[in-house]
Amino acid sequence: MHDPRSLIIRALLLDGAGQLLILGFILWVPPLIGWSIGGSNLEGQGSWLLFSLLLYPFLGWLFGSYTVLRWRRLTLPVLFQRLGITAVVSVMVVAVVRWLINPDDSVWLVYRSVQLFWMLALTGWALLVRLALRRGLLLPESPRLLLLAQQNEIPTVLAAWQRVPHRQRLSPVDALRLRGRLERPEQPLLVAVSSEMRRDSSHCSLLESLEMRDPRVVRSVSVLRLFEQQQERLPPVFMGDISFTYEDLPWASTFSVQAQLKRLADLVVAALLLLITAPFMAAAALLIWIEDRGPVFYAQQRSGWLGRPFTVLKLRTMTVQPADAPAEWTQVGDQRITAVGAVLRRVRLDELPQLLSVLTGEMSLIGPRPERPELEQQLEQSIPHYRKRHWMRPGLSGWAQVCAPYASSIEDSDLKLSYDLYYLRHFSTWLDLVILFRTIKTVLKAGGR
Repeated sequence: MHDPRSLIIRALLLDGAGQLLILGFILWVPPLIGWSIGGSNLEGQGSWLLFSLLLYPFLGWLFGSYTVLRWRRLTLPVLFQRLGITAVVSVMVVAVVRWLINPDDSVWLVYRSVQLFWMLALTGWALLVRLALRRGLLLPESPRLLLLAQQNEIPTVLAAWQRVPHRQRLSPVDALRLRGRLERPEQPLLVAVSSEMRRDSSHCSLLESLEMRDPRVVRSVSVLRLFEQQQERLPPVFMGDISFTYEDLPWASTFSVQAQLKRLADLVVAALLLLITAPFMAAAALLIWIEDRGPVFYAQQRSGWLGRPFTVLKLRTMTVQPADAPAEWTQVGDQRITAVGAVLRRVRLDELPQLLSVLTGEMSLIGPRPERPELEQQLEQSIPHYRKRHWMRPGLSGWAQVCAPYASSIEDSDLKLSYDLYYLRHFSTWLDLVILFRTIKTVLKAGGR
């Protein structure tokens, strides 16, 4: 399975190339045949050209025309729908901006005929690009994923694998069948070998044979490494006792440049967000008070750095609970959520007061979400390696939040922990930016819960 982000980047670049080709066609072909669709030069069109070139990929990202590249199966109706919505909204946005700014008639890029031709041609191009990328025409062939494991291990591995939808199939294979495939490989193979299989001395020759194969055709990895590469998570059940220690983490160094940049970004961005969103928080606070005359804010104890408790402040989205009410998971359709609270949760506006905790250093913008101490006691007993998530400051958003559904059970928390552990192991400024943009997308689409 190809890296989903590399597929998206290729699609973005190819979409950009398509826009430039279409622009060239509009500039040069119609005059040759005596058909005027726009103009013959770009003088005075620079800002509108940049706006048009950036608008389409932004809306494509927002409406999911790039997300389909991550799916295991590419359904044509959904692809047509998402490309169509992107094109229609692009034309509408240009029309609205044109009406607001009212540019001179010489700005032909915003003509309706130009925009319609541009979007129709670009939609066709984008469709071909996505089909080609998914069928491997523009990429090397994706390897077949095989699992070499003992019979008692297979159900556990497959159950963990199937927790993440829209991924490549993982096929169990026994030693005899694998030897046959190695003799006649019909496509590249990526073989995940379980820990028990590696310890079985009767399979030493097979494992040695795997290691001696051309790695461009056949590669073998551990089960944990398979999840790390293909699903970008580290399921704790496969980590064993010493998968990594604090010293192995990217920011463990005292003078880590990326860690210092992260803290600086936390301070600058949190301060700016508080200034920009203050009017929205004030309006939300007023609506909360009007709805039931209850308190506007909700303070709660959470576990932070190394499990130390701290207080988070949120806009209240639930009915006022008794002080001695036990901690409960938030469920789909939870009756405790108020009407105003449901809206605030969808756009994540209720989380904004936590920016104060970012400024004080108790939280970061990006990191594992802080959990309630009373729930963590149960989670630590049920899920191995759970306390490792405390090796970093908790965050407003995180890799688990943008990759996994809302946690409402121990099983959901186990899934989210697998993403938190991946983030700890692979922390970087680039990954923080990926999380930030995916969080922005969730907010713009009101996809919170």
